Amino acid sequence: MGKYDFTTMPNRFGHHTYKWKEAETDREVLPAWIADMDFEVLPEIRQTVHDYAEQLVYGYTYASDGLIEAVQNWEENQHGYTFDKEALVFIEGVVPAISIAIQAYTKEGEAVLINTPVYPPFARSIKLNNRKLITNSLLVKNGLFEIDFEQLEKDLVENAVKLYLLCNPHNPGGRVWEKEVLEKIGQLCQKHGVLLVADEIHQDLTLFGHKHHPFNTINPDFKDFSIILSSATKTFNIAGTKNSYAVIENSKLRLAFQKRQLANNHHEISGLGYLTTETAYRYGKDWLGELKEVIENHINYVVDLFGKKTKIKVMKPQGTYLMWLDFSAYDISDEELRKLLRDEAKVILNRGLDFGEEGAQHARLNVAMPISVLEEVCQRIVTTFAKV
Repeated sequence: MGKYDFTTMPNRFGHHTYKWKEAETDREVLPAWIADMDFEVLPEIRQTVHDYAEQLVYGYTYASDGLIEAVQNWEENQHGYTFDKEALVFIEGVVPAISIAIQAYTKEGEAVLINTPVYPPFARSIKLNNRKLITNSLLVKNGLFEIDFEQLEKDLVENAVKLYLLCNPHNPGGRVWEKEVLEKIGQLCQKHGVLLVADEIHQDLTLFGHKHHPFNTINPDFKDFSIILSSATKTFNIAGTKNSYAVIENSKLRLAFQKRQLANNHHEISGLGYLTTETAYRYGKDWLGELKEVIENHINYVVDLFGKKTKIKVMKPQGTYLMWLDFSAYDISDEELRKLLRDEAKVILNRGLDFGEEGAQHARLNVAMPISVLEEVCQRIVTTFAKV
């Protein structure tokens, strides 16, 4: 038995929890979609929130030296990435930071590239900012996503791409891109004058011995044209406290980012976000170690069960607590798939098509919940698809 409790289901009702919103009106439904975890937070974070309540004034705050040091130490100790404190820019979330970067580094009508299928706000942010969306389809080889580099270079050149939004570790595929892959990406960006924004929010959730490599640690030259985005929120289940950060080592790029951030009034951060982030990075290492063991066991359970009892093809993730499920062997439409999951099985997964057209007949499953709940979710899916 570990030190922390990952078997008790916290009460998610009555808290306006987005993930459990549908279950508020239909208690039979089990949500296994949005990427937050149905686990209790690190006890020290809970204590920090209690201490914050005792302040009695919840006014404007700034990033303390302690917080900056905690982020730097975490990045260095966990990922071998060292950078000056000047390079660190706090912002309320990675998704707002993506929009800021798009606005700061590209003009309307210019091309921004993503590898699809990918986290839905990537495409949404590009389109809503009136940029030209370029999708580079990932290939599936040996049950994993791979980048087609020949096609990638073609896409970059033919569309005069200005900005490349990279997801590493990848959501929804759980792919932890290797050094060689990142080196190739960096060289292509360098060769064709493309800026790279790396969303590394899942960096701490690498599994099964896989290692995350921050983009800027691959080659010192890459720091000139890259922006790294990350946060403690995904890792430590504190998304509602709102805080993330960008690491921008090129001072010109950093100034442009901060100027746009100020223009959008996105420079203020939740005081609670600052505090929970510092606490997570100071005291969360052991909790994270136990969490990852739990997630690995949950992933193995899903792979084994669906492999034996269904025709669902499961992409086993190298990182994240998210699993990409392929239902194409059932020969049903996306609408039928959604109905079978939601109305028959009474489970909510993320719709595959939301991640791009490659997501047809797919769904994304979140396994970050007590094993008793995950077993119920999966057994419902097995029972439902046994009849299809």
